[in-house]
Amino acid sequence: MDEHRLPEKPPSSEHHHIRITDWPVHERPREKLLKHGPGTLSDAELLAVILRTGTGNATALDLARSIVVEHGSLRRIAAQSPQELMRVSGIGEAKALSMIAAFEIGRRAQGTEDGPKIILRSPEDVARLMAPRLRDQHRELFYVLVLDSQNGLVREVELTAGTLNASLVHPREVYKSAIDYRAASIIVVHNHPSGNKEPSREDIQITRQLAEAGKIMDIPLHDHVIIAGNGYASMAELGHI
Repeated sequence: MDEHRLPEKPPSSEHHHIRITDWPVHERPREKLLKHGPGTLSDAELLAVILRTGTGNATALDLARSIVVEHGSLRRIAAQSPQELMRVSGIGEAKALSMIAAFEIGRRAQGTEDGPKIILRSPEDVARLMAPRLRDQHRELFYVLVLDSQNGLVREVELTAGTLNASLVHPREVYKSAIDYRAASIIVVHNHPSGNKEPSREDIQITRQLAEAGKIMDIPLHDHVIIAGNGYASMAELGHI
């Protein structure tokens, strides 16, 4: 062996000092996306398109791979807060917020349907609409779904974020939204970040309060749906309404 020969760099660091724009065209994530479509890109390559640029000696793809390795899957990445994403070296506020926004767009797109109006006829319909945006949240979110006389969705109103209890969700706040948007009826929805879909004592108490208020206001509460992971619970089906 020639003692003056420099050792070869390991393959894994091949692109660390090369800009993506200097790669062969067929290897660049943006060009692959444009020519072959998003289905041909890996998870890391899709994230690299969102991140746009690298930092220091790391390309955007290097950063994206670090995020995937750190969190394990796109779904887990989508559940992170900006602060958690920024723990990965090279991910600053702008890149973290770009990812958060992209994942939120995906959730909203998955939760909507084509056509002029979404009709909510069952708890399954409600779960299909709301689960994409609620199942991976780390905090409890409470929504009022305002319906017309044909159970068509008029408006989704987010009321609170935090821990669900009687002091945070009050019937007057729920029915103010119902009145503001001229609801014929309402459905309320919240999530359990724990993944346990069983209603808590507070869940049952609030449901009963809202059902009674609905009778007085002549704006009935059709259901209170709890989203937990890939499952859900319906207070109407459980007999609490």
